[in-house]
Amino acid sequence: MAPKRSDVITQGFERTPHRALLKGTGVPGEQMDKPFIGIASSFTDLIPGHIGMRDLERFIEKGVHTGGGFSFIFGIPGVCDGIAMGHRGMHYSLPTRELIADMIESVAEAHRLDGLVLLTNCDKITPGMLMAAARLDIPCIVVTAGPMMTGRGAEGRRYSFVSDTFEAMAQY
Repeated sequence: MAPKRSDVITQGFERTPHRALLKGTGVPGEQMDKPFIGIASSFTDLIPGHIGMRDLERFIEKGVHTGGGFSFIFGIPGVCDGIAMGHRGMHYSLPTRELIADMIESVAEAHRLDGLVLLTNCDKITPGMLMAAARLDIPCIVVTAGPMMTGRGAEGRRYSFVSDTFEAMAQY
C-alpha cells in the first residue's frame, strides 16, 4: 500500500509525541493506520441556512468511519450576507472566501490529512471551500447542506427568512 500523508505524523519512533497528542484527541492506537479524513464544517448558529448541519456532520463522520477512515471535524468561519448587508459588516463578507480557503489548506497541511469532506452552505463559504480543494492535492468531497427552508407563520402562512420579509417590508 502506498504511504499516506498522515504517516508523517503517525509512523516511527520520532513521531511518538505526535501519536501521544493524537491519542489525547481520542484516536485509539489501533486506529493510527487508518486514513485521517478532515471534515471542514462551516456550521454556525449565526447563519439560518446552517440549521441542520450538525446532523449532517454526524452522518458524514459515520460515513468516514464506515469507509475505513478516521474523521476529525474542524470549523471554519462563516458570514451570512443577509445579516451583514446594509451596514459596515458587508465589507467583511467577500474576504471570508479567501480566509476559508487559507484555513482549510492550513489545517489539512499542518495535520497531514489524507482527505477532506467539505460541509458547506452559503455563497462565500462554498467557493472558499472549492478554492481550498483546488489548492490541495488530496481527495476532497463537497457536501452542501441544501437550500434554506422556509418557515410557517400563523394560520399556516408561508414565510421565508429573506424574500418574504423584504416583500412584506416593501408593502409598508
